[in-house]
Amino acid sequence: MKKEVRKKELIKIAYELFITKGYEKTSVDEIIAKAGIAKGTYYYHFESKEQMLEDVVNMMIDRCVERAKTVVESNLDLEEKLVYTILALRVTPDEQSVEDTINSKENIILHKKTNDRIINEAVPILSKIVREAKEIGLFNCDDNIEERVRMTLILSNEMFDHNEVTEANILVFIDTLEKIYGAKTGALSFISKLIKED
Repeated sequence: MKKEVRKKELIKIAYELFITKGYEKTSVDEIIAKAGIAKGTYYYHFESKEQMLEDVVNMMIDRCVERAKTVVESNLDLEEKLVYTILALRVTPDEQSVEDTINSKENIILHKKTNDRIINEAVPILSKIVREAKEIGLFNCDDNIEERVRMTLILSNEMFDHNEVTEANILVFIDTLEKIYGAKTGALSFISKLIKED
């Protein structure tokens, strides 16, 4: 148990350094110094700095999933829950530098693992919202809900991973989501305001 606590402490220290200095500019020696441990202790827990990055990313995903679950338990309308849950699964502005590191071509394997894990964690959470919306008649789609949610996540990643989103992109995105879920035209139009504020 003590070893697991120490490992979590090291991940938090690395997370803080990666956020403030950037992954590339943070050395293993800095992490060791800040933690006040011997080099052997570091390498007992992590084979490399790359493995530590993966553990930091997994911690970030855990936090995103917790935020998403909080949205699901909120009193928001179901349509809003769907959208805010997707937004909760995104990194915070402070974490953007870590996200940029994951998205670099040098980290293509970690990028795929990260996306796969987020989708696998998110599909059951979002599917619950869609089922509720379908039960009360807000959505009118068939029972392939998990696949519809998976497609929503893929579209959302594409939509939000690009800095420049045009008005036309937003309108087509909203129209596509309404069609995916069989929602009435305009039911998800509030997304436009959310994207513009983001």
